[in-house]
Amino acid sequence: MRRLLPFYYRTTTCVGSWRGLVVGLSMGLLMLGCVDRLDLSAVGKLTVVVVDGALTNLAEPQQIRLNRSLSDPVTGLPGSLPITGALVEVVLDSVAVITAHETEDGQYQLPSDFRGQTGHAYQLRFTLRDGTRYQSTPQVMLAVPPIQAVRGRFSPTALAKGLLDNYTAGHELFIDTQDPPATRNFYRWDWKEYEKQVWCRSCQQGVYAVNAILPGVYKDNLYFVSGDALYEDCFIPPPTLENVSEFGKPLVPRGVWGYDYYCRSQCWEILTNYSLDVFADQFTNGGLITNRKVAQIPFYTREPCLIEIRQSSLSPEGYQYFKQLQDQTQNTGGVADTPPTALPGNIRNVANEREIVVGYFTASAVSSVPYWLDRKDAQGLPYGSTLPFTTTTDPFVPTVQGDEELFYALNRRLPNREPPPPYTGPRPTPKVYIYGGPPRPPTAVCVLSNSRTPFKPAGWQN
Repeated sequence: MRRLLPFYYRTTTCVGSWRGLVVGLSMGLLMLGCVDRLDLSAVGKLTVVVVDGALTNLAEPQQIRLNRSLSDPVTGLPGSLPITGALVEVVLDSVAVITAHETEDGQYQLPSDFRGQTGHAYQLRFTLRDGTRYQSTPQVMLAVPPIQAVRGRFSPTALAKGLLDNYTAGHELFIDTQDPPATRNFYRWDWKEYEKQVWCRSCQQGVYAVNAILPGVYKDNLYFVSGDALYEDCFIPPPTLENVSEFGKPLVPRGVWGYDYYCRSQCWEILTNYSLDVFADQFTNGGLITNRKVAQIPFYTREPCLIEIRQSSLSPEGYQYFKQLQDQTQNTGGVADTPPTALPGNIRNVANEREIVVGYFTASAVSSVPYWLDRKDAQGLPYGSTLPFTTTTDPFVPTVQGDEELFYALNRRLPNREPPPPYTGPRPTPKVYIYGGPPRPPTAVCVLSNSRTPFKPAGWQN
């Protein structure tokens, strides 16, 4: 589940579906070699390619993410860097080659009109800047039956303890689907949650600027001056050094400070599942799979939200891989648990089979169903409503109000608004002043990303 750092930097690594889970777990999988376990004393020297790619048959962006997961040579703490400038291709039926283009660092997207088709084979291959070549095994996209029904219910113990500071309330979602007879079928379930977002930008040690700030232009030794060119980003001037200041330049305070800005237009936060959920029809072949629990949605706020339930097909090999990963990452961690063993994926270095490559490339048909979660049956206070330092004992008295609930749930702090003018008298004043441009404080744009969208999700009801 995505969580934000205590102050102003947002994390970009979220534990979600396999698409997000692979990055979050990559450092844990450094212990999993292609054949043998690794020498733990060498962890600080490891650098591992992490591949996150799943083609679907839906009309949605088809993306491949490449990262290099590495650990600090001194502390051994994990880190991750996007792999940029790679040549990324998908080979269709061993004949046609579709090239992906890099949309942001480490993220490669196939043409917008591309989507997979059942019965066809897809193979991922990519070449790094240094010429190192990698490829996956061919993956045939298998059909998946439709989701027939979705039901939800509130439970005060829906979430595992420790997931959200021991907060456990949420909604459990269940589905029905008809398993096809005569064939073995393997499933994976994921979900996306769309929450209405009203806070679009946080600026640490700076302020949001709609227009670009003119370099070297100041007013009254107090103001930076706005130009006319569109900027739409945080303006972060360097803090003023002690006893050193450019003539006429406003003083910029040191320390930790920042402001949060409302969205200028509609915006939705996108949250994804935080665990793997795979299933084989060994005991239900050809029967109705009923009341299968596929999602636990945290009770973030009292506002309704939209849940997209995704049911995907897996190959037998893909199922075995994700089942092992599920068992190794979601067990209880007790002394009787089997320790992690070698877990090879389906991607290899063409010239060096022993190189560790984390990830499994899949081609999966998907049945997607929107479910409107109105939360009317919820009891008690949502996760985003109660501050940890509150002294109230009434479980029905919130200490966080309205549009701050989701912000607090994701950031674990309250939003800090930039003080508005007039800057006179005892009123609070901003750390940095801007002259010209839109009125202060401005609103911020909702930037389309993997975790946020300005486009109304299909199935949103208000």
